[in-house]
Amino acid sequence: MRRRSFRGPVLVAVALALVAGACSSGKSSTTATTATTATTAAGSSPTTAAGPLKTVKLQLQWFTQAQFSGYFAAVDQGFFKKHGLNVQILEGGVDIVPQTVLAQGGADFAIAWVPKALASREQGANITDVAQIFQRSGTLQVSFKNKNITAPADLKGKKVGNWGFGNEFELFAGMGKAGLNPGKDVSLVQQQFDMKALLSGDIDAAQAMIYNEYAQVLEADNPSTGKLYQPGDFNTINWNDVGTAMLQDAIWARTDKLADPAFQDTTVKFIEASIEGWAYCRDNPTKCRDIVVAKGSKLGNSHQLWQTNEINKLVWPSPKGAGYIDPTDWNRTVQIAMGTKNADGKTVITKAPDAAAYTNDYVTKALTDLKAAGVDVNGTSFAPITVTLEPGGN
Repeated sequence: MRRRSFRGPVLVAVALALVAGACSSGKSSTTATTATTATTAAGSSPTTAAGPLKTVKLQLQWFTQAQFSGYFAAVDQGFFKKHGLNVQILEGGVDIVPQTVLAQGGADFAIAWVPKALASREQGANITDVAQIFQRSGTLQVSFKNKNITAPADLKGKKVGNWGFGNEFELFAGMGKAGLNPGKDVSLVQQQFDMKALLSGDIDAAQAMIYNEYAQVLEADNPSTGKLYQPGDFNTINWNDVGTAMLQDAIWARTDKLADPAFQDTTVKFIEASIEGWAYCRDNPTKCRDIVVAKGSKLGNSHQLWQTNEINKLVWPSPKGAGYIDPTDWNRTVQIAMGTKNADGKTVITKAPDAAAYTNDYVTKALTDLKAAGVDVNGTSFAPITVTLEPGGN
């Protein structure tokens, strides 16, 4: 989003640093999945033995897929309900800017990449990162093995695909760190949100999310063998290894609502249930794949299992606890967002955000509660599974 979460208005918002009010308004056409297992009379609120559930809305940044499996699992397994919440999950799309929906009151929480949300915040969106679910970046630069591109310096003189519109800053920061001038030392190519240009040889290196577009090349036929491509056919540059990774999927809330003690309590409960959902997906990846597929994902079973597995790697292990916002990672993201220029000479943000841009207050309370309840919030022993991709991701 990257993944494709930056498509459409989302892309434009980052690239042009449009004001939050000029972003997509978050149309009511989004699909809602309600986290309710209780049967209620028409017009009544869902209830438990402890009383009515509090209804809150979560805005996703893209369509239903395993990128958001922890939240769907929290619905399916009753974690939100256990914490007294009736969570409606609002599906994202090309015309949905999650942080704008949040800022305009269309949702109580939203999932958004940190750089994009900070761009909206700089332009007036009153939002705060309350839990950093993805601890690592999922963005890669992928090339065929015979191109001998194993590090950013090797991109010199190559045709380098990038999505632009805010997705490119890790790449540009990586090239800059290697001493390359993106405007002179490489041939930049506007890449579509697929891997066709790489597979056809039109570009030498392509942007990909490890949980989505990278899987697409491994689901494609290798004409030389008649079988699917294998990881050994490619080289990948991982921005986590280079040191220019930026924080991605986080839970955001409205800053003004966080002044309300009742909403503070709701935020802690929401984070607790979400982390329980992510822990469930860590320990039950196949079941989480099935939950997402049942929710209506258009992606195939093997692609979704791959995505579940790769997303788990971005969340776990989490030494300081799932959702904790590491100041070092935050500051690196801010510095890259402020200091790295794209091909148009623009940065994501023009100044450092104020202290209210993120807080660990609520996730710290949530982690304390979960530990007391015996939930493994660190995933120290997490081990990914082996996923066999099928043609086309089926």
